[in-house]
Amino acid sequence: MFIPQMFRTTSPNGTGQDWSRWISSITGGSSKAGVFITPEKAMAFGAVRACVTLLAESVAQLPCELYRREGEGRVRATDHPLYDLIHNQPNQKDTSFEYYEQGMGCLGIRGNHFALIERDADANIKELIPIHPDKVMVLKGPDGLPYYHLTEVNETLPMRMMHHIKAFSFDGFVGVSPIQTNVDTLGLALATEEHASGVFANGTTMSGVIERPKESGSIESQAKVDELLNKWKERHSGLRNAFSVALLQEGMTYRQLSMDNEKAQLLESRRFSVEEICRLYKIPLHMVQLNDKTTSWGSGIESMSLGFVIYTLLPWLKRIEAAQTRDLLLPSERGKYYIEFNVQGLLRGDQKSRYESYAIGRQWGWLSVNDIRRLENMPPIPGGNRYLTPLNMVDSKQLQQSMEATPEQLNQIEQILRM
Repeated sequence: MFIPQMFRTTSPNGTGQDWSRWISSITGGSSKAGVFITPEKAMAFGAVRACVTLLAESVAQLPCELYRREGEGRVRATDHPLYDLIHNQPNQKDTSFEYYEQGMGCLGIRGNHFALIERDADANIKELIPIHPDKVMVLKGPDGLPYYHLTEVNETLPMRMMHHIKAFSFDGFVGVSPIQTNVDTLGLALATEEHASGVFANGTTMSGVIERPKESGSIESQAKVDELLNKWKERHSGLRNAFSVALLQEGMTYRQLSMDNEKAQLLESRRFSVEEICRLYKIPLHMVQLNDKTTSWGSGIESMSLGFVIYTLLPWLKRIEAAQTRDLLLPSERGKYYIEFNVQGLLRGDQKSRYESYAIGRQWGWLSVNDIRRLENMPPIPGGNRYLTPLNMVDSKQLQQSMEATPEQLNQIEQILRM
């Protein structure tokens, strides 16, 4: 499949082909808070992991379908070799869920998803083999198209042999991720976490000083002072000793010096860090288990969940669909076939709202019984394909004709009047 030394980079004397390089992965970056951010370190922060896995699992659970246009309608193109690949099993190792979950995870963390395109003798796609973004270098060729250099095997592949999905991009060749462009936000969040951990690990429940009255005299040696302080720290420091009871002798008193966590707004800072991470990924707070007091479990949550599908999830789905159409379908097939994720399951409301909408569609004639049963994942029934027409909805021309009396009706009216 791979052809070694397919392309050569520019030589020092200026001969050869002219390549411009982009590195597709993130090596890390230092934040102003003094924390070095890497993708692995960012994923250790709970809010980042929650946002990335939420996007990855939401995409992976949706069925990816290949459709064929037939007149004004469409049918699933199950007879096409590509259908089973994108719908069931992209390669020998991964299920469709695992493949799309990994791909969306790479997009959320590194901004790029790469998969080798393996073809058979008839040029049909056999497998899509995902590659870690750290192992791919994107090159801009002399023809202005991207080429992909596999760093581990030192081979370069053309665009037709690589399926590449990229997030928002500055140059059109390599996508960037929120982690790459917002190291200061993540650095502050991780610094706050480290500070909170240090408070619980090293600080007493209430930091302060132990005061000894003058009449008691001074402690004889520094060793005695150190012994007293070490004993205090051993018994009352750390999370395991929180809320323990202290007994001071010889008139000693304990005076608190520093502010507690709530007064220092440590908890508020941690919450703000979570909100910032959610803002980067456009994730509603309730979807990462951070519920706003102003939001009730009712229409507000449903509206935000619908907004998540429309404004957060759909742009990613459209990005994936467009890349699949470009890389997996032949130019001659794109007018007849298209790829689409089915999001109907996510757009469904509660049972009462669904049934009310079904009733409206049924009464006004654009839904049949089997249409409704199909949306509810129920089998069709005999005679369920019939559509209804409301009796009060008729053509205005027919209405005008119905208002005009026929000769027979006029004759009957005259006979009644004569009686």
